[in-house]
Amino acid sequence: MRMPALPLSLWRETATLSLGLPALDGDVRADIAIVGGGYTGLSAAIRAMELGWKPVVLEAGDIGFGASGRNGGVVSTKFRVSLSDMAKSHGTAVARRMNALGHEAMDCVEAYIGRYAISEANFTRTGNLRCAHNGTAFAALAEEARTVREVFGDTSLTILGADEVAAETGSSTFHGGVLNGHAGIIHPLNYARGLARGALAAGAEIYENSPVTGISDSGSGKRLVTERGSVLAGRVLIATNGYSAITAASEPLRKTVVPFRSAIIATEELPQSLFDTVMINNRSYSETRRMMRWFRRSGNRILFGGRGAFGQDDSAAAYAALESAMRHAFPQLASRRITHRWSGLVAMTLDSLPQIGLIDPRLAFSLGYNGTGIAMSSLLGRYAVDLLHGQRPDLALMMRSKPQPIPFFGLRAPAVRAVAAWYQVLDWFGR
Repeated sequence: MRMPALPLSLWRETATLSLGLPALDGDVRADIAIVGGGYTGLSAAIRAMELGWKPVVLEAGDIGFGASGRNGGVVSTKFRVSLSDMAKSHGTAVARRMNALGHEAMDCVEAYIGRYAISEANFTRTGNLRCAHNGTAFAALAEEARTVREVFGDTSLTILGADEVAAETGSSTFHGGVLNGHAGIIHPLNYARGLARGALAAGAEIYENSPVTGISDSGSGKRLVTERGSVLAGRVLIATNGYSAITAASEPLRKTVVPFRSAIIATEELPQSLFDTVMINNRSYSETRRMMRWFRRSGNRILFGGRGAFGQDDSAAAYAALESAMRHAFPQLASRRITHRWSGLVAMTLDSLPQIGLIDPRLAFSLGYNGTGIAMSSLLGRYAVDLLHGQRPDLALMMRSKPQPIPFFGLRAPAVRAVAAWYQVLDWFGR
């Protein structure tokens, strides 16, 4: 099985050398086999070695082929569901635990970068500014920030008025915003490759271009089959996220997530003088529209991203829409060329929260990061191994007793398109 060719991203053009690891050839044994070599799988391998287990990681492409090498490089504590809504539906204690897990996930990324000296990831904790696209959205953002401060004692959020956001971003289209100080930006592909190098140095086995075609019970363990080899392992973690439809090995999880394509464009290199008035603090920025868009700097370029099209196919219309939105928000970029266009699959779940748990005592899963996965996948990879080790960490709303499929999964394509169209209408009318 050959992975499909995709447009060259800015991350691949500027990344450190690829690892060039071999495909699995022959039969090997492991204490734990990990399906997927993204942040979840690599973090799981590291955690497994901390517990004295030998891990084998099987990646269908090369390290960072999927979302771990194609995302926007925004690292934050947030979930798609607000803490206020969590508290209303599940109680303050549960929301407080979710908030703590978000901050723990951020700390996990920083700890890995320090432990493995991944300086090429260019991680900087500059914060994330959520920008309100209308007055109603700003009121909701401000109320959420006050709740987080007063109820959870979290002082990382600061409310900014419209003038402050305009001075910070260089765009006059926003009505205010909330700054999360415990957030940052990263070179996502270099982070993935750095994790892989750290895991290899510690003793992990990682095989690239080795899609797993089947998983079966074998005595007291599991047997994983690839095109040219197999792994006999005591335990297995499936960490395939938005790419869970590549082979039948992820079949138990395929219907738990909807793949939604997230597109990104990057400008040509811009003069330094432009950044005297645009994105002056080099943060990441996101909008409150339902069809969310985000933007940030990368060196002397500007990246602008957002939700694209449902499914596996790239979309020229999505890139054109992003370019139009970018030039509307930043007239300063009207004459600037777009040099890179790429995309990756976001794994959306029914409740907009990640899912982690056990299919059986020897088979775990962790996926469904809903587009905010750099930090949380790094953390949940560790907790997935802890579950297989027999521990029972408090994972609050993310812990599942079994994978939770999406009802009427066969109708997902027209349903997602209809919802996306309705969201665009609501955004257009400022609702």
